[in-house]
Amino acid sequence: MTQDKAQPITGKKVVLFGTGDFARVASVYLAKDSPYDVVAFTVHEAFLKQPDLLGKPVAPFERLEELYPPDRYAMFVAIGFSRINKARAEIYDACKAKGYELISYINSKAVHWGEITYGDNCFVFENNVLQPFVRLGNDVILWSGNHVGHDATIGDHCFITSHTVISGNVQVGPYCFIGVNATLRDGVKIGAESVIGAGALVLQDLPPMAVCKGTAAEVSRVPSNRLKGL
Repeated sequence: MTQDKAQPITGKKVVLFGTGDFARVASVYLAKDSPYDVVAFTVHEAFLKQPDLLGKPVAPFERLEELYPPDRYAMFVAIGFSRINKARAEIYDACKAKGYELISYINSKAVHWGEITYGDNCFVFENNVLQPFVRLGNDVILWSGNHVGHDATIGDHCFITSHTVISGNVQVGPYCFIGVNATLRDGVKIGAESVIGAGALVLQDLPPMAVCKGTAAEVSRVPSNRLKGL
C-alpha cells in the first residue's frame, strides 16, 4: 500500500491482461493520460482468438515471461468483476507469481487532496472524488464519477461502477461489487463478497455475501404517445 503514490516520471512498458472492453478502454487512458507505454495485450492461449488488438500484439499468457520478461515489463490486469471479482483476483495472483510489477493508475481528472493510500493494480477513472484518508486496497477498480468520503476503506479486489456515493468512514470488505448510483450511508460496514445493485440505498451494516437490490422502475401501461403535456 502506497501513501499518495505519484505516477512515475519516466514511462514503463506495460502489458495488459485482457482483450475485452475494460482492456481496450484502459489502453486509451494509459496512452493519453499516463507515462506508461502499453506495448501488448495477453490472455490465456485457449482464449487467444486474434493476433493483435488496437495495433498491438496479443500474446499467450503461458509464454509471457519469454516474450515480455518481468524485469523489463510491468502489467495491469484489465478484466471485470466476473465471479464477484475472483476471476480478476486469480489473474492478479498469477501475474504476481510470475514476478511482474502491477501498475496502478489515477486519472489526472480525478479529484483528491493527497492523504490517500492505494495498492497495486488499482484503476481510478475520471471525475472520482476521493476525500482525505481514503484507503484503497489492491486491485480496486473505480469507474467514472464516484464519491468516496473521508476515512473510507475499500478492500482488495473490489469493483465500484459509476456515480456511487460511499460516505465517510464506510468500510467495504474485499471482493465486493457496487452498482451504479448506489448509496452507502456514513459509517456502514459491508461484508466481504457482497453485491450491491444499481440504485440500492444501504443504511446498515451488511454481513458477508449480502445482496442488496435497488428498486427497478415500473413501466407504465400508458404509451408515450398518449401522455398529455409532452
